[in-house]
Amino acid sequence: MKEIARYSGCFVCGDRNEIGLKARFYFDADRGRAVSDITADELYAGYKNIFHGGITSTLLDEIMIKSLLAEDIFVVTAEMTVKFKKPVYSGDRLHFEGWKTGHKGPLYLTEGKAVNQNGETVAEASGKYIRPAADLTAKLRGSVE
Repeated sequence: MKEIARYSGCFVCGDRNEIGLKARFYFDADRGRAVSDITADELYAGYKNIFHGGITSTLLDEIMIKSLLAEDIFVVTAEMTVKFKKPVYSGDRLHFEGWKTGHKGPLYLTEGKAVNQNGETVAEASGKYIRPAADLTAKLRGSVE
């Protein structure tokens, strides 16, 4: 699997962001999916020993965007829906997957999910992403390494 491009200052994938998640994302070309594995850190808790749902949502947004970025499609989030299925506890090992489900012109549709170490789906998401105008796309392209 090939690692997907990132911006070193990104909260989610940046390796130089001191308060960030430092998640790494890979593209499974055989399945057409972006994948990432993280451990739920207490540093990102919403309640004691419970991983914040906003961080789970952030990771789902990123995995869906990365599924497009892996195909050199630069987009910004237009809309996202998350369904939480089970709580995530500090120390849980999470596997994220994201994939493209279609597109019409500049609009791209995606889905994603997060699965815990027991194989249970803890959250699912769908997203709509827009390819921005050329000037913003150039800025996005210039920020990845």
